[in-house]
Amino acid sequence: MPRGRRERLRRRRALSESRAGLTRPERACSRNRELELYENQKCFLLFLSRFLAHSIVEHLKSQQKVRVAEAQRTERSVTPDMSSTQEGEHPLERAGAAPESLPGMETEAQASKSSLTNLSTEIEFSENLHEIKSWEDKSTANWHQMLRVSESQAFKARVLKAQAWEIQASEAHRRASQTRHTSVLEMDATQALKQKPLPEKVQATEKEKCEILFTRPCWSNKIEYILTQVGYSMKISSLWHFFILWLHNGGCSFLIIYILMLFLVGVPLLFLEMAAGQRIRQSSIGVWKVISAWIGGVGYTSFMVCFITGLYLNVINVWTLFYLSQSFQFPVPWEKCPLLENSSDFDPECARTTPSLYFWYRLTLKASDRIEDGGSPVFSLNLFLLVSWCLIGAFMINGLKSTGKIMLVLVPAPYFIILCFLFRSLLLEGAAFGFQHLMLVKISAMYNMNVWCQAGNQVLFALGLGLGPVVSLSSHMYPSTNCLSDALIVALVNLFTMLLVTSFSFCVLGFWATVITHRCSEKNAETLVKLVAMGKLPLEAQPPPNLTANPTSVFNSWLNSLPQPIKHMVFGYVTECNLEKQFLKVKEGPSFAFVAFIETMSFIPGSVFWSILFFLLLLILGLISMIGIMQGILIPFQNTFSSFRKSTKLLTVVVFGFMFLCDLFFTRPSGIYYIRLLSEYWIVLPIIITIILENMAVGWAYGARRFLEDLAIVWGSPASAIIRWLWCFLCPIVLVALFVITLIHLSLKSITYVAWDSSSSKEVLRQYPSWALLVMIALFLIVILPIPTYFVYCLAHRISFTSTSQGKPIISFKSLPLIQPKPSKEVHKEETL
Repeated sequence: MPRGRRERLRRRRALSESRAGLTRPERACSRNRELELYENQKCFLLFLSRFLAHSIVEHLKSQQKVRVAEAQRTERSVTPDMSSTQEGEHPLERAGAAPESLPGMETEAQASKSSLTNLSTEIEFSENLHEIKSWEDKSTANWHQMLRVSESQAFKARVLKAQAWEIQASEAHRRASQTRHTSVLEMDATQALKQKPLPEKVQATEKEKCEILFTRPCWSNKIEYILTQVGYSMKISSLWHFFILWLHNGGCSFLIIYILMLFLVGVPLLFLEMAAGQRIRQSSIGVWKVISAWIGGVGYTSFMVCFITGLYLNVINVWTLFYLSQSFQFPVPWEKCPLLENSSDFDPECARTTPSLYFWYRLTLKASDRIEDGGSPVFSLNLFLLVSWCLIGAFMINGLKSTGKIMLVLVPAPYFIILCFLFRSLLLEGAAFGFQHLMLVKISAMYNMNVWCQAGNQVLFALGLGLGPVVSLSSHMYPSTNCLSDALIVALVNLFTMLLVTSFSFCVLGFWATVITHRCSEKNAETLVKLVAMGKLPLEAQPPPNLTANPTSVFNSWLNSLPQPIKHMVFGYVTECNLEKQFLKVKEGPSFAFVAFIETMSFIPGSVFWSILFFLLLLILGLISMIGIMQGILIPFQNTFSSFRKSTKLLTVVVFGFMFLCDLFFTRPSGIYYIRLLSEYWIVLPIIITIILENMAVGWAYGARRFLEDLAIVWGSPASAIIRWLWCFLCPIVLVALFVITLIHLSLKSITYVAWDSSSSKEVLRQYPSWALLVMIALFLIVILPIPTYFVYCLAHRISFTSTSQGKPIISFKSLPLIQPKPSKEVHKEETL
């Protein structure tokens, strides 16, 4: 209240009191009643202003809906006229009339401009109302205590409802302004180009219209999206790596650790990437720039890591195609050693080793003895490399819609093959021995930090985090979809798949170890018979004649029954045949599938059928995972460069051709050694760094609470508060621990690889040369370089670490509006991926 008015009221009150003859206490009581009445009036006026503001906002809401519908009708009426003009259907164009002679178009342009002006006025008015509300929020703190609690609660509910609506209304405003802006641009272009021929003018406006009205295509249904995410996570390398970790890191104890890491770290981080791509609707390169400019370089890092990973993972498909082509023979070529030319003798190099190992190194890879030995690409592999890229390109050339339909067929197919192998493996000899190892539990593994670290890294690899395809694929899903349930489904299906593959793998390798041990015992018996016949051993060293039933058990029982002196003599001529040690000889890497498994297939009756089925399984798994990886490469190209959106097929052909040329490096005789260097030592650190920064961007830079509130607005229901706690505290601590432990482990570990020694026909362990380590470090620095580059740029330009849209929900209007209309057929044709 102004000071002068307060003084006049005081004098008037004193005069009236003196006339009334009131005492001092009575005058004080009268003043209190007047103040109380004044405060009540003030509260009533504020409440009335709130009610009027809310009513005006509701009125604006209805008016905006009407104007948006009117703008869409105007757009539909203007567009056919312009398209018909472009096609030469307008009679004035045939007569050579000038563009200004079209009064209808000018009238619609003026109407569009006037409607746009009215809409901008309403937006300013709504913003002023918002400012009035913020001032009233500050004044409510000084309300009198006599205001009822029920009224304040109802008041707050209305305010929250109005604020939530204003967020959505602002998005509708922007969308409507974009639609009207398109119409105004078209009409302005019509007036500005009056002196130019009409066809050139129409072509220019159509190009501008395509740039403005770009609509991001979405998945046809949620099943296709989920199957694509599942197919991407079913990488062959992660499946056999999970089996090796289970075998050598405590059995079921490792499974318990893995499940804990999966649900405490894997699912929250998978949900983070899905939610970021789905909410912001951009690829892996652009999404992190929107969330936090300081961490914008993470997108480029994940793109380069995804590109390199796709190169060497597709080589596995090349090996699979080569083996599949050789499987249509009886017997299969890796069952027996090949004969020399013009001779009945076996190849001596194969005779010194197993046929499967010889076929893998000498006939498939044509491997060199060292990584330093180069050589030209193997021609037989180059042919299948071209076939592999052509298959992937054929699945992806028609865009996102056709890719989803292909995934409906390819993703469920491996499960039928896996179930066939599981039922068949349970009937094999030695399956019980393998199943015992499957159920083995080592309590000591629970206290081993190295086991926890390997389980954590396996979770990141299995779900495909940090590479970018998860973000890119989810960016084409509708924002209203609850991606928390999607992340949980993908993680559970991935875990179920690995458990199925691991179960039948243990049974099959139990059969493999049993057969190898039986053959070892039979070979020892034949050696002892020859030595006894030659007189080098006494007659007591003669083995039992009947070893057909169970050679290993019968031979070991006879050997243990020999006198001690004769037993020492026999041990000098025979090799040890131990079933347990033979089972644990399984090595990690491609040789697990292409040596041990195919050797086992040759032991099973009907080896040709089971070999073909096995390589079909590997091929399907490799193709569906490569489709997901290639989507993580093509989608960022299309989002970053708008010119690629109109020529998606050409972009696909160019990218696939370039990657085919790069892949020729890995089909050289020493290519297998570079693949092991990348997959076993290089890939882990860039992925962990990328995931740490992604978690930091959402959890700290943008704010986990704010991010989840934005999702709750779209979903209509709030997300669990546990996710925020995991993002802000547990996940960063676990990821940093994984990075430190992995870095220490790599620095202390000798960087070695398994190579083929052609002189002895054996696998030997060699150490990588120093230049190979320098190449690995240089490649690591190259892919990490965008992260510090963006950091320095933002620091130099004083860009805020947090998101620039403080207090507003984050959304990308560049790609798609919040409420998506069903796109037309023409839009689908132009915007297929």
